[in-house]
Amino acid sequence: QVKLMESGGGSVQAGGSMRLSCAASEYIDCDVDMSWYRQAPGKARELVAAIDFVGDITYADFVEDRFTISRDSAQDTLSLQMTNLKPEDTAMYYCKMDPGPECIGSEDRLNAWGQGTLVTVTS
Repeated sequence: QVKLMESGGGSVQAGGSMRLSCAASEYIDCDVDMSWYRQAPGKARELVAAIDFVGDITYADFVEDRFTISRDSAQDTLSLQMTNLKPEDTAMYYCKMDPGPECIGSEDRLNAWGQGTLVTVTS
């Protein structure tokens, strides 16, 4: 299975910014959907932002124009630029990959989660 590796987490004060990155462990030879999820302590994992294989983007309502998701398909990397962070954004952030419709035969291999990177926002 493809391994996804997140980086860029850490601690920041409220109002600050942080950039998360996610890289795949191998070259992906078909178009995939990518997304960021987060899970706060004691809460369910929730979608933060997603970008599909054609580039359509979805954000959760709580993002409120503060975050920007982007991808570099040539390098199979995904980023999440977060601004105006709030204490309630504190969570483990996970990168997710899902196979696109042309990834025939690779569905299981490309259905992958990263290990997560912790974002802590202090007030």
